[in-house]
Amino acid sequence: MELATIKDAFERVMKKQKLSLSKSQEVIDQVSHEIEQALGKIESVDDPISPVDQKSILTELRHKLNAVCPLTQLEVSQKELNQSLSKYPKLLEKSFNPDISRAYRNVDFDFHIVNRIIASHFYRHGLFDLGDCLINEGGEWEADPMRSHFLEMHQILEAMRDKNLVPALTWVSNNQEMLKLSGSNLEQKLHSLQFAEILKRGNKADALDYARTHLAPFASPNMEEILKVIVCIVWIGKLEKCPHSELLVPNNWDKLAEELSRDFSNLLGQSYSCPLAMSIAAGIEGLPTLLKLANVMAAKKEEWRAMKQLPVPVELGKEFQFHSIFVCPVSRDQGSEENPPMLMPCFHVLCKQSIMKLSKGSSRTFKCPYCPAAASVAQCMQLYF
Repeated sequence: MELATIKDAFERVMKKQKLSLSKSQEVIDQVSHEIEQALGKIESVDDPISPVDQKSILTELRHKLNAVCPLTQLEVSQKELNQSLSKYPKLLEKSFNPDISRAYRNVDFDFHIVNRIIASHFYRHGLFDLGDCLINEGGEWEADPMRSHFLEMHQILEAMRDKNLVPALTWVSNNQEMLKLSGSNLEQKLHSLQFAEILKRGNKADALDYARTHLAPFASPNMEEILKVIVCIVWIGKLEKCPHSELLVPNNWDKLAEELSRDFSNLLGQSYSCPLAMSIAAGIEGLPTLLKLANVMAAKKEEWRAMKQLPVPVELGKEFQFHSIFVCPVSRDQGSEENPPMLMPCFHVLCKQSIMKLSKGSSRTFKCPYCPAAASVAQCMQLYF
Protein backbone atom coordinates (compact mmCIF):
# COMPACT_ATOMS: atom_id res chain seq x y z
CA MET A 1 0.00 0.00 0.00
CA GLU A 2 1.42 3.37 -1.05
CA LEU A 3 1.64 5.64 1.98
CA ALA A 4 3.74 8.49 0.54
CA THR A 5 0.67 10.58 -0.35
CA ILE A 6 -0.81 10.12 3.10
CA LYS A 7 2.50 10.97 4.73
CA ASP A 8 2.82 14.16 2.66
CA ALA A 9 -0.73 15.19 3.55
CA PHE A 10 -0.09 14.50 7.23
CA GLU A 11 3.07 16.62 7.15
CA ARG A 12 1.11 19.48 5.54
CA VAL A 13 -1.48 19.28 8.33
CA MET A 14 1.31 19.27 10.92
CA LYS A 15 2.87 22.34 9.29
CA LYS A 16 -0.47 24.18 9.32
CA GLN A 17 -1.00 23.21 12.96
CA LYS A 18 2.43 24.55 13.95
CA LEU A 19 1.82 27.80 12.02
CA SER A 20 -1.59 28.19 13.68
CA LEU A 21 -0.08 27.58 17.10
CA SER A 22 2.72 30.05 16.44
CA LYS A 23 0.28 32.71 15.18
CA SER A 24 -2.08 32.20 18.12
CA GLN A 25 0.79 32.49 20.59
CA GLU A 26 1.98 35.65 18.82
CA VAL A 27 -1.48 37.25 19.12
CA ILE A 28 -1.78 36.22 22.78
CA ASP A 29 1.65 37.67 23.54
CA GLN A 30 0.74 40.92 21.76
CA VAL A 31 -2.54 41.29 23.68
CA SER A 32 -0.82 40.38 26.93
CA HIS A 33 1.88 43.01 26.27
CA GLU A 34 -0.69 45.77 25.68
CA ILE A 35 -2.60 44.84 28.85
CA GLU A 36 0.57 44.75 30.93
CA GLN A 37 1.57 48.16 29.59
CA ALA A 38 -1.85 49.57 30.50
CA LEU A 39 -1.62 48.10 34.01
CA GLY A 40 1.83 49.61 34.39
CA LYS A 41 0.51 53.04 33.47
CA ILE A 42 -2.42 52.73 35.89
CA GLU A 43 -0.10 51.73 38.72
CA SER A 44 2.28 54.62 37.97
CA VAL A 45 -0.40 57.37 38.10
CA ASP A 46 0.18 59.70 41.09
CA ASP A 47 -3.48 59.77 41.98
CA PRO A 48 -4.59 56.13 41.73
CA ILE A 49 -8.25 57.03 42.20
CA SER A 50 -8.32 59.59 39.39
CA PRO A 51 -11.08 58.34 37.07
CA VAL A 52 -9.94 60.61 34.24
CA ASP A 53 -6.46 59.09 33.94
CA GLN A 54 -7.72 55.49 34.27
CA LYS A 55 -10.43 56.10 31.70
CA SER A 56 -7.97 57.52 29.18
CA ILE A 57 -5.59 54.60 29.70
CA LEU A 58 -8.38 52.06 29.22
CA THR A 59 -9.62 53.93 26.13
CA GLU A 60 -6.12 53.85 24.67
CA LEU A 61 -5.91 50.12 25.46
CA ARG A 62 -9.20 49.48 23.68
CA HIS A 63 -7.98 51.32 20.57
CA LYS A 64 -4.74 49.33 20.54
CA LEU A 65 -6.58 46.01 20.93
CA ASN A 66 -8.96 46.96 18.13
CA ALA A 67 -5.94 47.67 15.95
CA VAL A 68 -4.46 44.30 16.77
CA CYS A 69 -7.77 42.56 15.88
CA PRO A 70 -6.95 39.40 17.87
CA LEU A 71 -10.19 37.60 17.09
CA THR A 72 -9.84 38.19 13.36
CA GLN A 73 -6.26 36.94 13.34
CA LEU A 74 -7.16 33.85 15.34
CA GLU A 75 -10.18 33.10 13.14
CA VAL A 76 -8.11 33.33 9.94
CA SER A 77 -5.41 31.04 11.35
CA GLN A 78 -7.96 28.56 12.66
CA LYS A 79 -9.88 28.56 9.38
CA GLU A 80 -6.75 27.57 7.42
CA LEU A 81 -6.04 24.78 9.90
CA ASN A 82 -9.63 23.51 9.78
CA GLN A 83 -9.50 23.32 5.99
CA SER A 84 -6.43 21.07 6.13
CA LEU A 85 -7.94 18.97 8.91
CA SER A 86 -11.19 18.45 7.01
CA LYS A 87 -9.35 17.26 3.88
CA TYR A 88 -7.13 14.74 5.68
CA PRO A 89 -9.88 12.33 6.87
CA LYS A 90 -11.29 12.28 3.33
CA LEU A 91 -7.88 11.28 2.00
CA LEU A 92 -7.66 8.53 4.64
CA GLU A 93 -11.08 7.18 3.68
CA LYS A 94 -10.06 7.22 0.03
CA SER A 95 -6.74 5.48 0.67
CA PHE A 96 -7.85 2.97 3.31
CA ASN A 97 -10.79 0.65 3.14
CA PRO A 98 -12.86 1.36 6.27
CA ASP A 99 -14.53 -2.07 6.16
CA ILE A 100 -11.94 -4.84 6.13
CA SER A 101 -14.52 -7.44 7.16
CA ARG A 102 -15.16 -8.15 3.47
CA ALA A 103 -11.77 -9.90 3.35
CA TYR A 104 -12.84 -12.20 6.18
CA ARG A 105 -13.35 -15.89 5.50
CA ASN A 106 -15.13 -18.36 7.73
CA VAL A 107 -12.43 -20.74 8.89
CA ASP A 108 -12.98 -23.47 11.45
CA PHE A 109 -10.22 -22.81 13.96
CA ASP A 110 -9.48 -25.16 16.80
CA PHE A 111 -9.80 -22.69 19.71
CA HIS A 112 -7.46 -24.83 21.82
CA ILE A 113 -4.70 -24.38 19.23
CA VAL A 114 -5.45 -20.66 18.99
CA ASN A 115 -5.19 -20.32 22.78
CA ARG A 116 -1.87 -22.15 22.75
CA ILE A 117 -0.52 -19.96 19.95
CA ILE A 118 -1.46 -16.75 21.79
CA ALA A 119 -0.12 -18.06 25.12
CA SER A 120 3.15 -19.06 23.42
CA HIS A 121 3.34 -15.52 22.02
CA PHE A 122 3.08 -14.11 25.55
CA TYR A 123 5.71 -16.54 26.87
CA ARG A 124 8.06 -15.66 24.04
CA HIS A 125 7.85 -11.98 25.06
CA GLY A 126 8.27 -12.68 28.77
CA LEU A 127 4.60 -12.07 29.68
CA PHE A 128 4.29 -15.25 31.74
CA ASP A 129 1.48 -14.09 34.05
CA LEU A 130 -0.62 -13.14 31.04
CA GLY A 131 0.09 -16.42 29.26
CA ASP A 132 -0.73 -18.46 32.39
CA CYS A 133 -3.98 -16.50 32.84
CA LEU A 134 -5.03 -17.29 29.26
CA ILE A 135 -4.19 -20.98 29.67
CA ASN A 136 -6.13 -21.23 32.96
CA GLU A 137 -9.19 -19.26 31.87
CA GLY A 138 -9.24 -20.99 28.49
CA GLY A 139 -9.45 -24.36 30.20
CA GLU A 140 -6.25 -25.65 28.62
CA TRP A 141 -5.24 -28.63 30.70
CA GLU A 142 -1.89 -29.13 28.98
CA ALA A 143 0.83 -26.56 29.68
CA ASP A 144 2.97 -25.17 26.86
CA PRO A 145 6.21 -27.23 26.78
CA MET A 146 8.11 -24.11 25.66
CA ARG A 147 7.16 -22.12 28.76
CA SER A 148 10.05 -23.31 30.93
CA HIS A 149 12.56 -22.70 28.13
CA PHE A 150 11.33 -19.16 27.46
CA LEU A 151 11.34 -18.51 31.21
CA GLU A 152 14.99 -19.55 31.37
CA MET A 153 15.80 -17.32 28.38
CA HIS A 154 14.16 -14.25 29.92
CA GLN A 155 15.87 -14.86 33.25
CA ILE A 156 19.20 -14.79 31.39
CA LEU A 157 18.21 -11.62 29.51
CA GLU A 158 17.05 -9.97 32.74
CA ALA A 159 20.45 -10.73 34.29
CA MET A 160 22.18 -9.23 31.25
CA ARG A 161 20.16 -6.03 31.68
CA ASP A 162 21.69 -5.89 35.18
CA LYS A 163 25.17 -6.35 33.64
CA ASN A 164 25.37 -9.92 34.97
CA LEU A 165 26.74 -12.47 32.48
CA VAL A 166 26.95 -15.47 34.82
CA PRO A 167 23.58 -17.05 33.81
CA ALA A 168 24.37 -16.49 30.12
CA LEU A 169 27.82 -18.05 30.42
CA THR A 170 26.37 -20.99 32.35
CA TRP A 171 23.78 -21.64 29.62
CA VAL A 172 26.43 -21.37 26.90
CA SER A 173 28.68 -23.82 28.76
CA ASN A 174 25.83 -26.32 29.10
CA ASN A 175 25.03 -26.08 25.39
CA GLN A 176 28.56 -25.65 24.08
CA GLU A 177 28.57 -28.54 21.61
CA MET A 178 25.22 -27.68 20.06
CA LEU A 179 26.23 -24.03 19.67
CA LYS A 180 29.45 -25.08 17.92
CA LEU A 181 27.50 -27.29 15.52
CA SER A 182 25.27 -24.33 14.64
CA GLY A 183 28.33 -22.15 13.94
CA SER A 184 27.71 -19.79 16.86
CA ASN A 185 30.54 -17.83 18.48
CA LEU A 186 28.34 -16.56 21.30
CA GLU A 187 30.64 -17.90 24.04
CA GLN A 188 33.60 -15.94 22.71
CA LYS A 189 31.55 -12.74 22.51
CA LEU A 190 30.23 -13.16 26.05
CA HIS A 191 33.76 -13.59 27.44
CA SER A 192 34.95 -10.60 25.39
CA LEU A 193 32.15 -8.51 26.87
CA GLN A 194 33.02 -9.64 30.39
CA PHE A 195 36.68 -8.79 29.69
CA ALA A 196 35.62 -5.29 28.56
CA GLU A 197 33.76 -4.75 31.85
CA ILE A 198 36.88 -5.74 33.81
CA LEU A 199 38.90 -3.23 31.76
CA LYS A 200 36.43 -0.47 32.63
CA ARG A 201 37.03 -1.19 36.31
CA GLY A 202 40.73 -0.49 35.70
CA ASN A 203 42.14 -3.71 37.16
CA LYS A 204 44.95 -4.84 34.83
CA ALA A 205 45.85 -7.98 36.83
CA ASP A 206 42.26 -9.26 36.83
CA ALA A 207 41.99 -8.50 33.10
CA LEU A 208 45.14 -10.49 32.33
CA ASP A 209 43.98 -13.45 34.42
CA TYR A 210 40.57 -13.44 32.72
CA ALA A 211 42.15 -13.25 29.25
CA ARG A 212 44.48 -16.21 29.96
CA THR A 213 41.66 -18.33 31.38
CA HIS A 214 38.71 -17.52 29.13
CA LEU A 215 39.92 -15.80 25.93
CA ALA A 216 43.07 -17.82 25.19
CA PRO A 217 41.08 -20.96 24.15
CA PHE A 218 39.51 -18.94 21.30
CA ALA A 219 42.83 -17.56 20.01
CA SER A 220 43.58 -20.33 17.55
CA PRO A 221 40.49 -20.07 15.33
CA ASN A 222 39.91 -16.32 15.88
CA MET A 223 43.38 -14.85 16.50
CA GLU A 224 42.69 -11.45 14.90
CA GLU A 225 39.50 -10.83 16.87
CA ILE A 226 41.00 -11.99 20.17
CA LEU A 227 44.06 -9.76 19.69
CA LYS A 228 41.79 -6.75 19.17
CA VAL A 229 40.12 -7.48 22.48
CA ILE A 230 43.28 -8.20 24.49
CA VAL A 231 45.23 -5.20 23.16
CA CYS A 232 42.68 -2.93 24.84
CA ILE A 233 44.41 -3.76 28.13
CA VAL A 234 47.19 -1.33 27.14
CA TRP A 235 44.65 1.51 27.27
CA ILE A 236 43.42 0.95 30.84
CA GLY A 237 42.80 4.35 32.41
CA LYS A 238 42.35 6.01 29.00
CA LEU A 239 39.96 3.62 27.23
CA GLU A 240 38.30 6.50 25.37
CA LYS A 241 41.50 6.75 23.26
CA CYS A 242 41.62 3.02 22.49
CA PRO A 243 41.67 2.34 18.71
CA HIS A 244 39.19 -0.50 19.27
CA SER A 245 36.75 1.53 21.37
CA GLU A 246 33.82 -0.05 19.47
CA LEU A 247 34.41 -3.13 21.65
CA LEU A 248 33.68 -1.10 24.76
CA VAL A 249 30.48 0.77 23.86
CA PRO A 250 27.37 0.13 26.03
CA ASN A 251 25.08 -0.98 23.17
CA ASN A 252 27.18 -4.16 22.83
CA TRP A 253 25.05 -5.50 25.69
CA ASP A 254 21.87 -5.05 23.65
CA LYS A 255 23.41 -6.59 20.53
CA LEU A 256 24.64 -9.61 22.46
CA ALA A 257 21.27 -10.05 24.20
CA GLU A 258 19.61 -10.17 20.77
CA GLU A 259 22.18 -12.69 19.51
CA LEU A 260 21.64 -14.86 22.59
CA SER A 261 17.87 -14.80 21.96
CA ARG A 262 18.47 -15.93 18.37
CA ASP A 263 20.78 -18.78 19.38
CA PHE A 264 18.47 -19.82 22.23
CA SER A 265 15.48 -19.97 19.86
CA ASN A 266 17.55 -21.83 17.27
CA LEU A 267 18.51 -24.57 19.73
CA LEU A 268 14.84 -24.93 20.69
CA GLY A 269 13.92 -25.39 17.04
CA GLN A 270 11.94 -22.16 17.19
CA SER A 271 12.16 -19.12 14.92
CA TYR A 272 13.58 -15.91 16.39
CA SER A 273 10.68 -13.92 14.90
CA CYS A 274 7.38 -14.48 16.67
CA PRO A 275 5.13 -16.69 14.46
CA LEU A 276 1.93 -14.94 15.56
CA ALA A 277 3.32 -11.46 14.86
CA MET A 278 4.71 -12.68 11.53
CA SER A 279 1.35 -14.16 10.52
CA ILE A 280 -0.49 -10.94 11.37
CA ALA A 281 2.09 -8.84 9.49
CA ALA A 282 1.75 -11.09 6.42
CA GLY A 283 -2.04 -10.81 6.61
CA ILE A 284 -1.84 -7.02 6.77
CA GLU A 285 0.43 -6.93 3.72
CA GLY A 286 -1.91 -9.20 1.76
CA LEU A 287 -5.08 -7.41 2.91
CA PRO A 288 -5.29 -4.87 0.01
CA THR A 289 -5.23 -7.70 -2.55
CA LEU A 290 -7.93 -9.61 -0.67
CA LEU A 291 -10.15 -6.53 -0.38
CA LYS A 292 -9.77 -5.80 -4.08
CA LEU A 293 -10.65 -9.42 -4.87
CA ALA A 294 -13.70 -9.24 -2.61
CA ASN A 295 -14.92 -6.10 -4.40
CA VAL A 296 -14.43 -7.65 -7.85
CA MET A 297 -16.19 -10.87 -6.87
CA ALA A 298 -19.05 -8.91 -5.29
CA ALA A 299 -19.52 -6.97 -8.52
CA LYS A 300 -19.76 -10.29 -10.38
CA LYS A 301 -22.18 -11.56 -7.73
CA GLU A 302 -19.83 -14.41 -6.86
CA GLU A 303 -18.97 -15.56 -3.36
CA TRP A 304 -15.20 -15.72 -3.02
CA ARG A 305 -15.29 -16.94 0.57
CA ALA A 306 -16.42 -20.37 -0.62
CA MET A 307 -13.37 -20.73 -2.88
CA LYS A 308 -10.81 -23.34 -1.87
CA GLN A 309 -8.08 -21.51 -3.77
CA LEU A 310 -7.61 -17.79 -4.48
CA PRO A 311 -7.83 -16.94 -8.20
CA VAL A 312 -4.98 -14.39 -7.88
CA PRO A 313 -1.56 -14.62 -6.22
CA VAL A 314 -0.98 -12.66 -3.01
CA GLU A 315 2.49 -11.18 -3.28
CA LEU A 316 4.41 -10.94 0.00
CA GLY A 317 7.85 -9.56 0.79
CA LYS A 318 10.95 -11.73 1.09
CA GLU A 319 10.77 -11.53 4.88
CA PHE A 320 7.65 -13.73 4.68
CA GLN A 321 9.20 -16.38 2.41
CA PHE A 322 10.66 -19.30 4.33
CA HIS A 323 10.71 -22.08 1.72
CA SER A 324 10.36 -22.53 -2.01
CA ILE A 325 6.85 -22.42 -3.46
CA PHE A 326 6.17 -23.41 -7.03
CA VAL A 327 2.91 -22.64 -8.80
CA CYS A 328 2.41 -24.42 -12.11
CA PRO A 329 1.99 -21.82 -14.91
CA VAL A 330 -0.46 -24.13 -16.72
CA SER A 331 -2.79 -25.43 -14.01
CA ARG A 332 -2.11 -22.69 -11.43
CA ASP A 333 -1.82 -25.47 -8.83
CA GLN A 334 0.78 -25.19 -6.11
CA GLY A 335 3.48 -27.84 -6.21
CA SER A 336 3.36 -30.56 -3.58
CA GLU A 337 4.86 -33.97 -2.84
CA GLU A 338 1.97 -35.57 -4.73
CA ASN A 339 2.24 -33.08 -7.60
CA PRO A 340 5.93 -32.06 -7.71
CA PRO A 341 7.48 -29.63 -10.21
CA MET A 342 9.16 -31.28 -13.22
CA LEU A 343 12.00 -29.78 -15.26
CA MET A 344 11.62 -30.24 -19.00
CA PRO A 345 14.61 -30.53 -21.41
CA CYS A 346 13.90 -26.97 -22.59
CA PHE A 347 14.28 -25.84 -18.94
CA HIS A 348 10.64 -24.86 -18.51
CA VAL A 349 9.04 -26.21 -15.35
CA LEU A 350 5.52 -27.61 -15.00
CA CYS A 351 3.77 -29.66 -12.35
CA LYS A 352 3.72 -33.41 -12.84
CA GLN A 353 -0.06 -33.53 -13.32
CA SER A 354 0.13 -30.91 -16.09
CA ILE A 355 2.83 -32.91 -17.86
CA MET A 356 0.77 -36.10 -17.60
CA LYS A 357 -2.26 -34.31 -19.09
CA LEU A 358 -0.19 -32.88 -21.95
CA SER A 359 1.24 -36.32 -22.71
CA LYS A 360 -2.19 -37.86 -22.13
CA GLY A 361 -0.63 -40.34 -19.74
CA SER A 362 1.47 -42.06 -22.39
CA SER A 363 5.16 -42.12 -23.19
CA ARG A 364 4.72 -40.21 -26.42
CA THR A 365 6.26 -36.78 -26.88
CA PHE A 366 4.35 -33.57 -26.34
CA LYS A 367 5.02 -29.94 -27.16
CA CYS A 368 6.06 -27.50 -24.42
CA PRO A 369 3.31 -24.89 -24.00
CA TYR A 370 5.91 -22.10 -23.84
CA CYS A 371 8.36 -22.94 -26.63
CA PRO A 372 8.55 -25.13 -29.79
CA ALA A 373 10.54 -27.86 -28.00
CA ALA A 374 9.08 -31.34 -27.65
CA ALA A 375 9.67 -33.76 -24.79
CA SER A 376 8.48 -37.02 -23.29
CA VAL A 377 7.62 -37.80 -19.68
CA ALA A 378 10.81 -39.84 -19.35
CA GLN A 379 12.90 -36.80 -20.30
CA CYS A 380 11.41 -34.64 -17.55
CA MET A 381 13.30 -34.49 -14.26
CA GLN A 382 11.55 -34.19 -10.93
CA LEU A 383 12.61 -31.26 -8.75
CA TYR A 384 12.59 -31.28 -4.95
CA PHE A 385 11.70 -28.50 -2.57
